[in-house]
Amino acid sequence: CGKYLKENGRLNGDTIVTTIMSNLGLYKACDKAGLKYEKTAVGDKYVYENMVNNNFSLGGEQSGHTIFTALETTGDGEVTALQFLQVLARSGEKASALAGCCATYPQVLVNVEVPHSGGVKEKIMASPELAEAVKREEEALGSEGRVLVRPSGTEALIRVMVEAKTEDAARQTAQRLAQMIPSLAKE
Repeated sequence: CGKYLKENGRLNGDTIVTTIMSNLGLYKACDKAGLKYEKTAVGDKYVYENMVNNNFSLGGEQSGHTIFTALETTGDGEVTALQFLQVLARSGEKASALAGCCATYPQVLVNVEVPHSGGVKEKIMASPELAEAVKREEEALGSEGRVLVRPSGTEALIRVMVEAKTEDAARQTAQRLAQMIPSLAKE
């Protein structure tokens, strides 16, 4: 939809708004199509806030909450489906060809339980050991993967998300990082 809107001069700033959890395949497809993107915190309220503040016309979350500001103020699956069908009808392409422009990288999410009190999540996130481990894993993945470690905003968890070319590589990387987190909570 973003590519279609851009081609028809309706994608403000040639930019879509995503969250930090959006798939790496989306960003690679945007780069290929000449689309810019902004990343927000997780939550369609943050996507919408960015869109309003910057006058962007399309944004959404990986969960499917897509916002078309010309039509709505919240993500709506039925509106998204209708917009995709409109692009499909006008393109003359098969749905698989349109959706195929965006490869999905395997994404592994590991939740690590941590104590709920005492600023443990903040301590872990500020750990130089964690920062160095994340840097090392990102370098190993290169341009074919990424690592995101973040505290849950609602639960006593540190979330480790890894995307890689293969699910096995993503899982191994996520497990290595997740295994070190409990020891950081004790330091």
